[in-house]
Amino acid sequence: MNNSVKILGLVLLLSGCTTVSNWFADDEEIEIRTLPVIDMAFETQVMWQRDVGDGIEGYFSRLSPAVGYGKIFAADREGTIVALSPDTGKEIWKLDISTRSTRSYIGNLYGLFAGRVSAKVSGGITLSYERLFIGTENGEVLAINQADGSIEWRTKVPSEVLAAPAVDSGIVVVNTVAGILLGLDANTGEIKWQNESDVPPLTLRGVSAPSAANGGAIVGLATGRLQVSIIESGLTAWEQVIAKASGATELERIVDVDSKPLVFGGTVFVISYGGALSAVELRTGQVIWSREYASFRNVSIAGNRLFVTDNGSNVYAIDRRNGVELWSSGELRRRNLTEATPVGDHIVVGDKFGFLHWFTQDEGKYVSRMEVGDDDEDEGIYVAPIYQDSVLVVQTRDGEVNRISTP
Repeated sequence: MNNSVKILGLVLLLSGCTTVSNWFADDEEIEIRTLPVIDMAFETQVMWQRDVGDGIEGYFSRLSPAVGYGKIFAADREGTIVALSPDTGKEIWKLDISTRSTRSYIGNLYGLFAGRVSAKVSGGITLSYERLFIGTENGEVLAINQADGSIEWRTKVPSEVLAAPAVDSGIVVVNTVAGILLGLDANTGEIKWQNESDVPPLTLRGVSAPSAANGGAIVGLATGRLQVSIIESGLTAWEQVIAKASGATELERIVDVDSKPLVFGGTVFVISYGGALSAVELRTGQVIWSREYASFRNVSIAGNRLFVTDNGSNVYAIDRRNGVELWSSGELRRRNLTEATPVGDHIVVGDKFGFLHWFTQDEGKYVSRMEVGDDDEDEGIYVAPIYQDSVLVVQTRDGEVNRISTP
């Protein structure tokens, strides 16, 4: 190691920054990995850790844990699903929804030996009616009994399911990559209706998770629109343009609404990858206000504040009543931050290197962080932490489920 590298390492160590451990990283990588010095207002810790299969590995996924019915539910892409005790992490039940083949599948080639065929779980976990509802890239939707892990029904749908279903009024609403929105009977899995929309030639790898409220199924479209359908019949009640395509190339014209619509007090808050954050009246579809923010992450809310993580990993707090920006933070840009999760007086975001970061809700002050992964993108945090029933749960890319203490 030459003297200049030794000096650089010494300077970074003395500065108190968290730095990249790979000395062969280029200057840009070192800049991204180097975390700012902060005064730690509090420290958090991992209460327990449990491995759930192999995680999602290097695939795009929005597979996230769920908390409810006195349990923590988690899954991996291959098809392992578990129920854990929130207090101890002890396994309550375990289910494998993958299938077996007489021929193994390795990469893109079929072998000669029997093996496990991945379920490709990607659609997230939704809890309702004493069941887990899960979608897969293989075009399946499953209902699983939350008490014992038994499969109650398994329905084939026309396309990949990459987003968590929504459930209301006895209907499971599922959005697919092909632009087909479906309503399934929550008790039987029977397809009751389907609603098709246009899909542009080039879109993001992902779709909007639907929301269900006030008798409507609310979903963002790849065309930059927000759509509300009547949940009992699937008939479209209204559509509203959130972002308009512009630019000379298909890449420049991507305007997908890939975030889950946030419904609060009769208003739908939705953001587009193409650069529009809008508040829309649920009943009529009228736009109340719109501001220029671009993201494929979900918008979160606490009180009168909306929290947005944009495409560059800048974090914003915005007044939900008028769209006025209250504060912003660009201290963690390019770390591929998750959406923000409100926890008490703070919000917490994860990053691709396996760190959690806490900001105050009122001022956006960066006050604490902890390392959950191993400063490795293979063990990074790819979906927002889950906070419910006073439990904060984080799942890393390699399948490790962590319960984290909260301030």
